[in-house]
Amino acid sequence: MATQLRRSDRHQRILAALRIYPTARASELAERFQVTSETIRRDLEELAERGLVYRTYGGVVALSKAYEPGVSERERTMVSERGRIGEKAAGLIQAGEVVMIDSGSTTMHFARRLAERAVPLTVLTNRPAIAEVLSADQNVRVILCPGNFSKAEDCAYGPETLAFLKRFNATSAVIGAGGLTRAGLTDVDSEAAWIKRAMIERAERTIAVVDHLKYNLALLEVVCPLQSVSILVSDAPPDDELAEVLQQAGVHLHLAI
Repeated sequence: MATQLRRSDRHQRILAALRIYPTARASELAERFQVTSETIRRDLEELAERGLVYRTYGGVVALSKAYEPGVSERERTMVSERGRIGEKAAGLIQAGEVVMIDSGSTTMHFARRLAERAVPLTVLTNRPAIAEVLSADQNVRVILCPGNFSKAEDCAYGPETLAFLKRFNATSAVIGAGGLTRAGLTDVDSEAAWIKRAMIERAERTIAVVDHLKYNLALLEVVCPLQSVSILVSDAPPDDELAEVLQQAGVHLHLAI
C-alpha cells in the first residue's frame, strides 16, 4: 500500500490538479489520494477557508477571478452560515419598507427569513424564486423585474431590467456579492454587477449580505466602493485590517453568530 501524503503535500497536489481540471468531486479526490472521505472533506474546507478554492456540494471548484458556480450550486454550500446571515438581515427590515433584493444564494436565504416575519412590505427583485417565496405572504406586494432570463443565475438581467429598476425608489437594497475587499464589493458577473449598482442607486441604504469566505476575495469586477454600503451582515468578523477599512467607510457590521 502506498504511503499517504502529508496534509500540506496533499493540499498542494489538490491545487495542482485543479489547475488542470478546475472541478473535482470529493469522492474522486479521496480515492486518488487514498484517504477517507472525512479527511478529504477537511482538506477542502481548509483550502476554502484560506481562499484557495470554492467549496461546492460534493466537491470543489478552482478559485477564479472570472468564474463561480451557478446559484443553485452555491445555495448548497454554507447553508447554516447563510441561513443565520439571512435571519439577521431580515430582522433589520421594518414594516412598510420598499426592499430591492438582487439574485444570489445568500439573498435567497434572506428572502425566506423575511417571508417568515409576515410584515407588510413592497419587494422588487429580479429573481423569480425570491418573488415566489415572498408572494406567499399576502402582506407582501412583490414586483418582479422583466429582462433576459439567465438559467444559471435564475434571474433577469440586461438593459430592460436596469431601465425598470430606475423607475422605483426603495428604502433598502439587499445585495449579495462574490467578494468583499478594501476596494469594495466584487463579483464575477458584469450583468449581475450592473443590477446591484442600479439597486444601490435607487435605495436609501444598502445592506450587503456576505459570508466570511468572501472577505478579501478580489473577483473580476468591483461592484461599488465600501462607502456605498450602509450595513454589512456576515457570520464572522473580518481581519483587523479589513475591519478598520470598513469602519473608516462608515459600514456598520452586524454579525450573525
